[in-house]
Amino acid sequence: MASSTRKRILIVGGVAGGASCATRARRLCERCEIVIYDKGPYVSFANCGLPYYVGNVIKAEEKLLIATPELFRDRFNIAVHLEHEVTHVDPLRRVIEVRDLRTGARREEAYDALVLSTGAQAIRPPLPGIDLPGVHVLRTIPDSRKIRAAVESAQRAVVVGGGMIGLEMAENLVHRGLQVTLVELAPQILPVLDAEMAVYVAERLEQQGVRLLLGQSVSAFIEAPNGGLRVETSAGEAIATDLAILGIGVRPASTLAAEAGLRLGERGEIVVDEFMQTSDAHIWAVGDVVGSPDIVTGVNQPVPLAGPANRQGRIAASSVLRGLGDPDCLKRSPMRFRGIQGTAVCGAFGLTVAATGATEKALLAAGQTDYQKVYLHPGNHASYFPDAKPIHLKLLFAPTDGRLLGAQAVGEADVARRIDVIAMALQMGGTVFDLEEAELCYAPQYGGAKDPVNIAGMIAANHVRGDLPLARWEDLPGTSALVVDVRSRDEFAQEHVPGAVNLPLEELRERLVELPRDRECWLVCGVGQRAYFGLRALMQHGLKVKILSGGMKTYRTFDVG
Repeated sequence: MASSTRKRILIVGGVAGGASCATRARRLCERCEIVIYDKGPYVSFANCGLPYYVGNVIKAEEKLLIATPELFRDRFNIAVHLEHEVTHVDPLRRVIEVRDLRTGARREEAYDALVLSTGAQAIRPPLPGIDLPGVHVLRTIPDSRKIRAAVESAQRAVVVGGGMIGLEMAENLVHRGLQVTLVELAPQILPVLDAEMAVYVAERLEQQGVRLLLGQSVSAFIEAPNGGLRVETSAGEAIATDLAILGIGVRPASTLAAEAGLRLGERGEIVVDEFMQTSDAHIWAVGDVVGSPDIVTGVNQPVPLAGPANRQGRIAASSVLRGLGDPDCLKRSPMRFRGIQGTAVCGAFGLTVAATGATEKALLAAGQTDYQKVYLHPGNHASYFPDAKPIHLKLLFAPTDGRLLGAQAVGEADVARRIDVIAMALQMGGTVFDLEEAELCYAPQYGGAKDPVNIAGMIAANHVRGDLPLARWEDLPGTSALVVDVRSRDEFAQEHVPGAVNLPLEELRERLVELPRDRECWLVCGVGQRAYFGLRALMQHGLKVKILSGGMKTYRTFDVG
């Protein structure tokens, strides 16, 4: 056990969670000893910048380094031991076993408090050829260094996995001049989005020459006789390539915690409380290795995002010092981790993809069926100002009280700003009425008098008030409702929902007798606005009417033809 005179805090792992915990602890307490052990060669680096280093957007490796051991020592009086692997934790004796990877020497170190920030490890399924030299993962700077070297002599690449890292890698490999094939087991890319929202991104990737193989898994990696690889898929595809990059996800690196007897969750994540304390009173854990409750669905799961990891590190530092009886920290109210809402963003080929809160599929997986959704496609700024770009936005909310549940958006400009506004509203327990009334910046080059956030709130609030009944696109194939297209005849002739009748909005009032009163009418237009105008008129004439949210622009993303 460590000395009781000067409390000793040992942190296993740096990067976001461990590094923020260490520096926060030092800012709160000058009296304790703080030591970080990391088995890698860098204590704090920008994981999220690695694909762009491979793509040569970030040209210098040193730009990825956030902090060095020397900075920790000189600025914070924190000792950092790199290339030191913690191989064992003895909770009863409160000691860890450390192995110096450069010399092989082992030693024990005592602690008063231990923080595990061991992160996550890339999933490498036991496939034939998975360990061939041409098969890469991207988690560390040395990983990116290997891939950069391989790219120099490559013409083709296969990316396995269509999540955010997979998309960023595909974009950067195309930027380097490679022909890219992306293989994804799911029928869609980007699990952070619902399937119909991911369509916009898939279309952009294909426009940029990325070959998408969806609904397929890799069955084997074969070393080609002339060098390179052959990637075989479950659908019988055989793809000749020079390198392959695995981006099929990560799992918590919790072996150390498991061997120490700490409580783990279903996915192998370390179970912690709101103070980031584990099942052992002297051990805390932060970052990708822990499970956190989703504030919308309540599901506890690991979420490998830098933002939550940094917040968890700060909270753990405060909690550790309170646990050690630090008098200054005991005077403060304890900090608590409220959970995660999955706010995330990525870019690919000029598109920004952003989301916050729950997706529709996450709600259904959690057994939550009492929700409603709206789609809209507003411009990122006033339509009369040059170069307005559409933002495709999906908003999920509770139909009874309008409580916000989640949002997803895809577009070329100003997407993240809109999702950030909704993310804060969701964090504060906000409703669609709050979005409706949000007072946001307006100038024609930045937005509209009705910002996309306002418009999303207005549409959803109209539904909650009963002014805007909604039909669902997925119910279209089996409905007995009459689909009424209120666009012009020319628009209708170019494309329309099969079986729909055309009744232009300008003629609607004069042709009411043509509409049935014994069944519902579902209205559709280009993006939803004209259908809403028509709905309000028809409802006041006593007709049973709903709109198909988002209009034909949303229809194109659904397989309901």
